[in-house]
Amino acid sequence: MSNSPSSLVKGRGITKIFGAHRALDSVDLDVSRGEVLCIIGPSGSGKSTLLRCLNQIEKPNSGMIRIDGDLAGYRQKGEVLFELDDRAIARQRLACGMVFQRFNLFHHMTALQNIMEGPVTVLRRRKEEVRKGALKLLDRVGLSEKAGAYPAQLSGGQQQRVAIARALAMQPKLMLFDEPTSALDPELVGEVLNVMRDLAAIGMTMIVVTHELGFAREVADRVIFMDAGRIVETGTPEELLSRPSEQRTKDFIAAVLS
Repeated sequence: MSNSPSSLVKGRGITKIFGAHRALDSVDLDVSRGEVLCIIGPSGSGKSTLLRCLNQIEKPNSGMIRIDGDLAGYRQKGEVLFELDDRAIARQRLACGMVFQRFNLFHHMTALQNIMEGPVTVLRRRKEEVRKGALKLLDRVGLSEKAGAYPAQLSGGQQQRVAIARALAMQPKLMLFDEPTSALDPELVGEVLNVMRDLAAIGMTMIVVTHELGFAREVADRVIFMDAGRIVETGTPEELLSRPSEQRTKDFIAAVLS
């Protein structure tokens, strides 16, 4: 895939090393606008590290990432690259909304206040306008009646839906989900996946690290299998989940489904 207007994410040679551990080993990645990409693989395969590099929480040791044409972490002038300062990186990071395994809500704030916090303090938008948008987002994730509830008064599934609404409030171009259902009780998983299905249906570009193979089969345009910091195989859900060509992928899917 070329760096065409339809390509929102472009990564080349992304490598991340922690001590003696090569968490990402020269990963290439292209994601089109409106595409839903699911990433599967065993623990420690580099899936979460890849998301954290895309969102500039981690800085790759080498390689290049562009989000909507912007070079992550750098400004290019001619042939020379200049490293961005923390403020400029924070501005770039606004293009990506990220939802973590743990909900990371502010416990002293209500659901509504959690959603309003970023647009008011970071984007400097007017409180009343932000409040209207936040209430609409609560409605979108099925929690209009919980606007005044604190995180401790919400189930895990409800907290994760507030976390998704909070990320959406920043109007990102790309949503990153790092195993968003892994900390939830099984009966609460469906309510979070339903919100993500709705986002996919309206054309939100999403990269989802997940063990929910049923969700990947139903919603993803493409699935990537990672192992040992590399992309082993990529294909449509039908190709990769039903007819994988690599033995390592076959073994992983068999273990998850057993």
